[in-house]
Amino acid sequence: MSSGNQSAKKCHALLPTAGAGSRLGGDLPKQFQELAGRPMLAYAIDAFMQSPHIETIWIGVSPGFIDNPILKSLAKGSKPIHFLPTGGPTRQETVRNTLAAQLKSGIAVDDWILVHDAARPGITPALIERLVTSVRNSDVGGLLAVRLADTLKQADLDLAIAGNMPRVLKTIPREHLWQAQTPQMFGLKQLHIALEDAIRLEADVTDEASAMELTGVKPLLIEGATRNFKVTHPADWDLMQLLLNSDAR
Repeated sequence: MSSGNQSAKKCHALLPTAGAGSRLGGDLPKQFQELAGRPMLAYAIDAFMQSPHIETIWIGVSPGFIDNPILKSLAKGSKPIHFLPTGGPTRQETVRNTLAAQLKSGIAVDDWILVHDAARPGITPALIERLVTSVRNSDVGGLLAVRLADTLKQADLDLAIAGNMPRVLKTIPREHLWQAQTPQMFGLKQLHIALEDAIRLEADVTDEASAMELTGVKPLLIEGATRNFKVTHPADWDLMQLLLNSDAR
């Protein structure tokens, strides 16, 4: 279902950056570590700065990091960018807190919010364009995602061999399976309410789409790209560094 005034709604980016990135290691949270010559967060900010669809950029930061000089180096661009001490103990709380700040700022309650992981520096203006143009005339929102290509195996954790290695229980059909990416694009007030409820109920939500699904919404799946993978482990870091260096050539 769509309505005639959907395309008039403005789009705003929201990047939660309060995580510690402990699996990657390092003295700084991974989103602020230097990747291919720049703080990793800079690449996502650039993509949203370059997108003609994005009006403003909002970044939820851990309160203890809000005065770090790294943020000042990232606060330059052609669009308003807001660094807020809205970071919470979980990703969901950081997003919820930053959404609340957006509501208080006077952003229209039904404007679109694109929530993006700072640890996905491979995002591009073209991918943002694809998401926005596909979702903005809907009433449900949506997210970038990629179809699963690998064969999936479910482990039988009750039947392990020497060395505590699990065995295969069964193969999972992959025909209808997608791997979620970000940005994930939903209405401001609608997403804030969904996350408030999910946090209050202590529901197991790992992204914005899963919070919306709990309210009965069935978000659109928009084809993403392999390059938009999440940097979690050292091997991911090395691969992303190769990709970004290649982009710069």
